Amino acid sequence: MPGLSEGLVWVDEHLLVLDKPAGLLAVPGRGEDKQDCLSARAQALWPDALVVHRLDMATSGLFLMGRGVHMQRVLSRDFAERRVHKRYEAVVAGRLASPGAQGVIDLPLVADWPHRPRQKVDREHGRPSETRWTVLAQDADSTRVALEPVTGRSHQLRVHLQAIGHPILGDALYAPPETVQRAPRLLLHASALQLAHPATGEPLAFASAVPF
Repeated sequence: MPGLSEGLVWVDEHLLVLDKPAGLLAVPGRGEDKQDCLSARAQALWPDALVVHRLDMATSGLFLMGRGVHMQRVLSRDFAERRVHKRYEAVVAGRLASPGAQGVIDLPLVADWPHRPRQKVDREHGRPSETRWTVLAQDADSTRVALEPVTGRSHQLRVHLQAIGHPILGDALYAPPETVQRAPRLLLHASALQLAHPATGEPLAFASAVPF
């Protein structure tokens, strides 16, 4: 399948780790024009590969699949119980803080139904959502940050950063037009993934070079 062989990070009889490019769906969407996606390309080569989590179409980086229903369930449970460690890197508008500074965004999120697929902060009805951030570098008008989602809500990183006044560059859903235009794509990348092997318990760590 196009674009898959160069994106293969790991394969064994229990799981797959793939490196998804920006602009490719992770899972099929609605409509015939949205059936080409990373999971479908993987299943053409490994028919037992099943989805255990998702990445936004605009986000690049590491994507995990379980091989067979049992492995899918084990890995899905590990995600739900926060035993899978995920790290992202992003470039956001403005000066968030000095390099090395750390913080936590703790804002509940809910679907913004009139504007789907957007999500929004809702302190009364939202689900608890937490993101940890560390400043890696900054210049006059942007900041490079490492992000660790403690929870895994839809669009969590994008909404949280927009909510604190530092939208991700190139974010067509949440950033104002001038911030969207500052990058040719969403500058958000799933750069690291750590977990216990679902069959052996062996610690696994995967990394993907940030392409921006």
